[in-house]
Amino acid sequence: MAEPAPPHIAAALQAGLRAGLDRLDAQLLLLFALGRAPHDRAWLLTHDGDALAAGDWARVAALFRRRLAGEPAAYLLGEKEFHGLDLQVDARVLVPRPDTETLVDWALACLEGRHAPRVLDLGTGSGAIALALQRARPDARVEAVDASADALAVAAANARRLGLPVAFRQASWLDGASPTGYDLIVSNPPYIAEGDPHLPALRHEPLSALVAGADGLGDLRQIVRAAPGHLLPGGRLLLEHGHDQAAAVRQLLADAGFADIQHRHDLSGIARCTGGTWVPMK
Repeated sequence: MAEPAPPHIAAALQAGLRAGLDRLDAQLLLLFALGRAPHDRAWLLTHDGDALAAGDWARVAALFRRRLAGEPAAYLLGEKEFHGLDLQVDARVLVPRPDTETLVDWALACLEGRHAPRVLDLGTGSGAIALALQRARPDARVEAVDASADALAVAAANARRLGLPVAFRQASWLDGASPTGYDLIVSNPPYIAEGDPHLPALRHEPLSALVAGADGLGDLRQIVRAAPGHLLPGGRLLLEHGHDQAAAVRQLLADAGFADIQHRHDLSGIARCTGGTWVPMK
């Protein structure tokens, strides 16, 4: 019995949508399988009646199946846009989320008026935050720390490709900090609690970059406790955290002696980032 003919482009896209794919994901995966640029979605419209070659359809179908099984589209495509940067990503690092751009924007606002500021990004992963800050503030001395050698390999490769001079170091949180003080410390650390019902949906991403103890606050506690020893007077500590952790992180900062504690909200209006200013006791 003869194999059915491969579908044309419009039918292939509809097959992905009927199976449950998001339209944008289906379009991007289809373009990727055909060797087209990800921004070339208009090409799909003008060629929707073109028949796919058998090999192209096999690649498309395989990508669709992997995405439907929960593998992030960024891993399948090998890249993710973040704050205007095209970052290469894979299963060694978390996929950068749009909500984390809130942390970058806040950090840049805090750096206004500071000449050649020293900045430290803790748990850098793909390098997204550190690289975005370095690109926006070329005068800044940006350092980035991660405990994972695999993650640092991804981040360093992104820095080389983008031509951004971030200094990377393998260490656990502030164990990797330089002895002199920073104007700004930022972090998007693990903050999901063990046993959280959302974890199965994130099974393709590195667990060590997601989970932080029974309540999800373990790493945030470590960072807040150690940060005062590495901040200049008037320096800022900005943290991303879970959707329901703003009050808890605010209390951690207050207990550690931080002043001017504020929140920033994500794209859904949720308090997603909390930060404070270090003012040493006289």
